[in-house]
Amino acid sequence: MPSSPTPSSAPEPSGVRRRSLLGATAAAPVLASLAGAGPAAASPVTASAVGSPDGPRALPGGGDLGPNVIVFDPSTANIQGRLDEIFKQQESAQFGTGRYALLFKPGTYHGLNAQLGFYTSVAGLGLSPDDTTINGDVTVDAGWFDGNATQNFWRSAENLALVPVSGTNRWAVSQAAPFRRMHVRGGLNLAPDGYGWASGGYIADSRIDGTVGPYSQQQWYTRDSSVGGWLNAVWNMVFSGVEGAPAQSFPEPPYTTLETTPVSREKPFLYLDGDEYRVFLPEKRTDARGVSWGNGTPRGTSLPLSQFYVAKPGDPAATLNQALEEGLHLLLTPGIYHLDRTVEVNRAGTVVLGLGYATLIPEGGVTAVKVADVDGVRLAGFLVDAGPVNSPTLLEIGPEGASADHSANPVTVQDVFVRIGGAGPGKATTSLVVNSRHTIVDHTWVWRADHGDGVGWETNRADYGVVVNGDDVLMTGLFVEHFNKYDVQWNGERGRTVFFQNEKAYDAPDQAAIQNGSVKGYAAYKVGDDVTEHEGWGLGSYCYYNVNPSIVQHHGFAAPNRSGVRFHGLLVVSLGGNGQYECVINDTGSPTSGTDTVPSKVVQYP
Repeated sequence: MPSSPTPSSAPEPSGVRRRSLLGATAAAPVLASLAGAGPAAASPVTASAVGSPDGPRALPGGGDLGPNVIVFDPSTANIQGRLDEIFKQQESAQFGTGRYALLFKPGTYHGLNAQLGFYTSVAGLGLSPDDTTINGDVTVDAGWFDGNATQNFWRSAENLALVPVSGTNRWAVSQAAPFRRMHVRGGLNLAPDGYGWASGGYIADSRIDGTVGPYSQQQWYTRDSSVGGWLNAVWNMVFSGVEGAPAQSFPEPPYTTLETTPVSREKPFLYLDGDEYRVFLPEKRTDARGVSWGNGTPRGTSLPLSQFYVAKPGDPAATLNQALEEGLHLLLTPGIYHLDRTVEVNRAGTVVLGLGYATLIPEGGVTAVKVADVDGVRLAGFLVDAGPVNSPTLLEIGPEGASADHSANPVTVQDVFVRIGGAGPGKATTSLVVNSRHTIVDHTWVWRADHGDGVGWETNRADYGVVVNGDDVLMTGLFVEHFNKYDVQWNGERGRTVFFQNEKAYDAPDQAAIQNGSVKGYAAYKVGDDVTEHEGWGLGSYCYYNVNPSIVQHHGFAAPNRSGVRFHGLLVVSLGGNGQYECVINDTGSPTSGTDTVPSKVVQYP
């Protein structure tokens, strides 16, 4: 392969990638150490309660983390065999029910290759990534899909240091696959073996000492990190607060670079303090740049596991709500949770943390989770999967009309993913509604399925992906795809989005099905007509109307034409000529045409 890949030398991306084309044509590529972590733990692991300051409760805090949380320490026998066993089960189980969290106690591990399949999370149990070092790799590749990585969803790596065997670790992912709090003592390759298609992705709070090579990646967002170099770009590469990031250069190469991230607060994480499990809560940072853990112990607070109800997949919603009412936080262990009523998060500062892609399925048309208009709630690390009866909403942050000022202690929603259809029948009118002010949504993929079971224009009907009504909301790493109407509708004032990736619904039967009054199609990202201030950086929308390639989408983005509503680095792409855009935003920007899959771009609007 050439030593200096360029965007044009990457394989041509194509929307057919997720439905029928299994293969991809090969193409040229373009700190505090925790002492005494305790003896080796077998699976399942028991987490000891450390006592509660709140007195006796009807429901206990702490306890067993269940059979699908597997904990290793450096003396554990046959770690590689266990990793391989889980990978074999999960490698192609895209819509299966298996869920796993693989946790490594602080220490040094040698000769491992943790290959990650679906619904598998790997994480270190130190306060710093450097507390847990793997002399080896954490690998995602696409052999299961003939070298096509565009369906490598729902897996994660967190809080580890890696010394890759070859000098470069492979992380060929697409949506819903975060790479957080990682230290790669070498390079990072974001493409599959053979440089087939890939449609990722997200890195945060990580240090990559060597070069990051995206190669065939269509888009990527990196936040509050440090990189030794960045090799190339295809369509849309966005950086905020990244040391070593390429300079701002959109449209060519398509780098959108912010020196800092306006506001960020890293995801909560489980760690060991001696023999005891705790959950660390990183503090909020303003105008952040670089990793949060660079000078040792990260800044923030922590909670003992005894203050968490350790939920199991058989627990009903009533039990989860009882735990919350009794003042406990929730730790959702890996598995499927069927909810016959809404989980109500009403207490300020509540943490709901999922492990191993714990999955909530609302039944009977209920909303899965609702958060009150309170400070500091942290939702992280779980998947909401729509049920067969239509839910008006799936996840609500704040009630309608929420107005409290949360600027000092916002709600954060991180690695919380939403799916409608794919694993089976699912419907929801609106997936995610944000009503609370100052909410930070940091990495989400809200997906109306385009493949799998229960998929069709009306079968998994879902009109709206994300609706923002609250003011001062910030989205960092927003992926929303395939909704029947607006993928994102933003009604709140002073909203900001750093990186947006979208595909319009593939399966519209005809032009009439998407008609929006006199406008051809619903925008992927719509800012309300009355909004006076809004800003976005690095936003892309793609169309692939494979059921009816004659469909025309007027624009990818719609917004009031006023000085306070500003966009930087916009693009639309017709994937292989299956449908076309007439404009990029409103009536501005060149139309797409032909089958060449070349983006139309707008550098600044207005």
